[in-house]
Amino acid sequence: MREAVDDFADHLSGVRNRSAHTVRAYVTDLVSLLDHAARMGCADLPEVDLAVLRSWLAKQRTMGAARTTMSRRAAAARTFSAWAHRAGLLPADVAAPLASPRSRRELPTVLRADQAAALMDATARAGAGRAANDARNGGTTTDGDRGTASDGAPAATVAGDEPPDAVLLRDRLLLELLYGTGVRVSEACGLDVADVDQARRVVRVLGKGGRERAVPYGVPAQRALDAWLDTGRPALVAPGSGRALLLGARGGRLNPTTARRIVAGWAGVAGVPRVTPHGLRHSAATHLLEGGADLRAVQELLGHSSLASTQIYTHVSVERLRAAYRQAHPRA
Repeated sequence: MREAVDDFADHLSGVRNRSAHTVRAYVTDLVSLLDHAARMGCADLPEVDLAVLRSWLAKQRTMGAARTTMSRRAAAARTFSAWAHRAGLLPADVAAPLASPRSRRELPTVLRADQAAALMDATARAGAGRAANDARNGGTTTDGDRGTASDGAPAATVAGDEPPDAVLLRDRLLLELLYGTGVRVSEACGLDVADVDQARRVVRVLGKGGRERAVPYGVPAQRALDAWLDTGRPALVAPGSGRALLLGARGGRLNPTTARRIVAGWAGVAGVPRVTPHGLRHSAATHLLEGGADLRAVQELLGHSSLASTQIYTHVSVERLRAAYRQAHPRA
């Protein structure tokens, strides 16, 4: 069965062009499924049937798995079953009738426009002192590239070997890109310098499934980009920097985990609700629609393959309208 798992992983990454995160999740689910099947007495893959699959999902549910997790695991089972049947490893596509638990679509948490503006302005207002340290520390952890000093500030800044002004410029650009373009944090961290067309003010983004799209950005992001490229990036660049646009403290490509801490930290400095990079993406989409942008245009900007993924943001706007109505109308 191990060989089947490896071949399935190769199929997902090489043929289906799924992201490394998706491949890792599906393979983990498959290993769990096959382990459950073995415990039920299935010695070989062809012995896995619909009853085994349903028993596996039922066990996951009793162990407290969330609806979204259950839905993904059912999808992983169906994808594997279809592939294994085509490959001759299963006599039939046994998971085809397997139903997914309907997941509740939670409305995303978004910042108000004034809160988003306060977050964007936070780095400009901050000096190169403790506020920057607290932001990059995220309140509890380090910048991700270095250790931590005894007072909770990143050790590199305390030691003086990380240019604080350069990091401020980096953080400012990161925030402007995430909110100004609505890109995913992995997409922002994956940008190279050559992906930015400054003449047209667009960035070339490689999204999910290897789909490439061009996303425009505004004047504030252009100013942040100019400052970063002129003085910030040269101060952090190292032999291993390569073509990466956003750099970490050691000069390597900024990683998404560090980017999440940066965003959370600056939200604390700005005094706005705690927000993630994905929350900024939600905020960008919501504010675009509230400003009159076409739903199809927002879908294109976000890189959604289906319009249904974008329509959730119309629900956010309606919920805000309802809240304002309940608060302000005398007969609400």
